Amino acid sequence: MASKIENMWAASRFVLPEQRELYLQHREDMKLVKMPELEQDELESFHYLIRDSAREDYAITITWWQPVKEDLGKTCSMWGVIKWMDQNSRRVKLVNDEESRWIQMDAIIEVIP
Repeated sequence: MASKIENMWAASRFVLPEQRELYLQHREDMKLVKMPELEQDELESFHYLIRDSAREDYAITITWWQPVKEDLGKTCSMWGVIKWMDQNSRRVKLVNDEESRWIQMDAIIEVIP
């Protein structure tokens, strides 16, 4: 008799695809973070490392914040060499062996040499 009750509870745990999708979306939303606020001296050191990477042609790792929902977003990271700096649009082109990407200067939150 106990096995029938256990099976009844197991059968009632069916989840609709819509419920599963909402649950997974909620789990993804919990991973989102606000853009960190940086001090002026941190920004200056980032800019110095970026200019130096472009001038001396050495690789750096850049971490930036990418907006997803309103004021929440996720952090992305990529290593490479700065090949181009666009002063008008305030962005840099980071290039490595696999890909190249334009990154907004205002979104950069960390630069590691």
